[in-house]
Amino acid sequence: MEDLKLVERVCRRFTELYGASPRLFRSPGRANLIGEHTDYNDGFVMPFAIDRETVVAAVSSDDRKIRVAALDVNESATIDLDAEPQKLRHRWIDYVEGTARSLAEKHDIGGANIVFASSVPIGAGLSSSAALEVSIGFALLSIYKQQIDLKTLALAAQRAEHEFVGIRSGIMDQFASAFGREGQAMLLDCRSMEIEYIPIDVGDAVIAVCDTKVKHELAATEYNTRREECEKGVEILRTALPHIKALRDVSVTEFKTYEDLLPEPIRSRCRHVVTENERTLEAAELFKAAKLNGVGRLMFESHASLRDDYEVSCPELDTLVDSAQNVDGIYGSRMTGGGFGGCTVNLLRSSALENFRDILTRDYRERFGTIPDIYVFNAADGVSEITL
Repeated sequence: MEDLKLVERVCRRFTELYGASPRLFRSPGRANLIGEHTDYNDGFVMPFAIDRETVVAAVSSDDRKIRVAALDVNESATIDLDAEPQKLRHRWIDYVEGTARSLAEKHDIGGANIVFASSVPIGAGLSSSAALEVSIGFALLSIYKQQIDLKTLALAAQRAEHEFVGIRSGIMDQFASAFGREGQAMLLDCRSMEIEYIPIDVGDAVIAVCDTKVKHELAATEYNTRREECEKGVEILRTALPHIKALRDVSVTEFKTYEDLLPEPIRSRCRHVVTENERTLEAAELFKAAKLNGVGRLMFESHASLRDDYEVSCPELDTLVDSAQNVDGIYGSRMTGGGFGGCTVNLLRSSALENFRDILTRDYRERFGTIPDIYVFNAADGVSEITL
C-alpha cells in the first residue's frame, strides 16, 4: 500500500520542476529475519519487503539525459547516457546511474525527468539503496515500454552496487525489493535464485525493527574484507572437499571435520556462514509450523554468531539484543543488515510491544545517551506502478 503523503509530495515537486503529469512507481526496503552474510556465499536468506518505500515520478525525455531530483536531500543531478560513466562518487546518484546504465546496455532506454523521495530510513541497514535502484530501474523500463523481467532488474541493480558504489553485495536486497509479497517473507536460494514464500503473519507475533542510528566507518571496507575471507576459506577447504564451489556447499558436519585446515579469522568467518545457512533453512520450517519459540532461538544464535565469529556487530547492536532478551514475550532478536550499526530485527508477541519499547529505550539511553528509533513493519509487496 503506497504512502499517499509521499506520493503527493513527489507529484507536486515533479509538476513544479517539469510542468507535466508523471507516471508513478514504488519499491520497498527490506528487513532480513535470518540469513546474514550468506547471500554472497551462494547461501540462503529470509528477508521480507517492509511497508516503507521509495516513490519515483518519471516521464521520458527527448534526449539522452536523465535529470533526477532527490527530495529527501534537496539535491539534483544529471546523467548523460552518451557521456563517460561516473562512478564511486559516494553519493545517491551512483545508485541511479549504475542502475540506468546497467539496464541501458540491453534495453532501449533514453533520457528521463525523475523525482524521487523515500520513507525507508537511510543508513539503517534496511536497503534504502535497493529500494532506490529497483524503483528507478522499474520506472525507466516502464516509461520506455520495455519488457520487465524482475530478475533482470534485480541483477542490474546489484551490478550498480558492485561497479558504481563499490560494495560487492549479494542479491538479497534487490530481490526482496523486487519480489516482496504482502504478509510473507521469502526463503531465497542465492545460487538458483529460487524463492519460496513463507507466511510470517503468524499468531499474535509482530516484527519490530530497532535502529541504533549509528553507522560505524568500518562498514563498507569490512564488508568487502569478509567476502574475501570467505572466498579464501573456500579455496582452502577445496583441498579436502574438491566438489565445493562456495561455503553453501559445506555442511556443518564437513566443516567440523575440516575446520582445522583454516587459519583464524577465516575459520570463524566460515563457521558463521555454514551454521547460518543451516539456521535459515530450519527457521523457514519452524515458521511454517508456527513454532515461534524455535524461530526466536535461532535468531539469538544468529546474532551471537555474527558478533563472535563474523565480528560485524557493535556495542549498540549488542545492547539492543541483550535488552530484548529481558522482555517478557520476546521470541528472538538479532542484528540485521551488513553490521557495524544499523538495526536489530525482533520477533515478539504484540502484547509485549509497549514493554519492549520501554525497556530498550531505557537501556539504550542509559548506555549511549540517545534513544533508538523503533518501527513495527508489515511485509509488503515488491516493486510496482502506482495507480491513483
